[in-house]
Amino acid sequence: MRGFITDPAGRGGLRLDGDLPEPDPAVDEVVVRVRAYAVNHDEANLIARRPHWWRPGQDVAGVVIRAADNGSGPAEGDRVVCYLDERGWAERVAVPGHRTAVLDDRVSFEEGAALPIAGLTALRALRVGGAVLGRRVLITGATGGVGQCAVQLAVAAGARVTALVSGAERVAQARELGAHQIVTSLDDETLGPFHLVMDGIGGPLTAQAVRRIAPGGHLAWYGNIGGAAQLRLSDFYSQGWNAHIVGFISPVPEETMGEDLGILVSLVADGRLTPLIGARLDWEHTADAFAAMADRTLRGKAVLTVSANSPGGSR
Repeated sequence: MRGFITDPAGRGGLRLDGDLPEPDPAVDEVVVRVRAYAVNHDEANLIARRPHWWRPGQDVAGVVIRAADNGSGPAEGDRVVCYLDERGWAERVAVPGHRTAVLDDRVSFEEGAALPIAGLTALRALRVGGAVLGRRVLITGATGGVGQCAVQLAVAAGARVTALVSGAERVAQARELGAHQIVTSLDDETLGPFHLVMDGIGGPLTAQAVRRIAPGGHLAWYGNIGGAAQLRLSDFYSQGWNAHIVGFISPVPEETMGEDLGILVSLVADGRLTPLIGARLDWEHTADAFAAMADRTLRGKAVLTVSANSPGGSR
């Protein structure tokens, strides 16, 4: 079986290995023939931290070729999206049934693969704010992988969304996502106050965002690509008295992963959520996807496709 492993001698620290073992599923796991997968910013960090023969891959979509022995989860032949911790960039993978959701026929493999980490992070971070109907929500990094999902989900929930983007060239894209207001900085003191801030940037922006939170408001903080953030108690004095900060980890709660993936799939199927896919590449070009993320030329998600006609891919 073919699949990627980490190798410090390979481009981007990766090598496509042709002799990996077949999946050995537990009783509650299905075996999925992978048709597409997406890459995430933090996976570059994982590859760097695990440089020798680790098997990466978290966001996967494909077809169940073996149902779970205990009868749980999707059936053989079902098209599914999966949230994994590792091993997803391969022709076949074993997945716990509760980490899968069946894809609606209107949702492609590529769209499904773009959902797990970005979509679950956005969905669960939005829930930090409770009912957001009619309330102001600020989303940083609004055209990135998580941000573009967050904007659409918040709009669908009835929020008044302000999107923070990195430059003027991304304004039109944020508007297409449905944002009501688009800004390129938080320097304007008239911004807000925001009932909920969804922050995927970190760095100095986090303290700026806290100064724009409403009293008793919420900050869901799920990214630090802007570097380490420093908060002072005085940052809350502007107006965010008794604000609630959640350092957000998307896989929690574990037991409802499949249920939440199913919600995202249904939103894509009925047109309320459109995964922004910035690059569609053959999986042999996975290193190119990371290069595009590193130089910030990629907008949205990079999705890699595994052909059903690849050697061993049709088993």
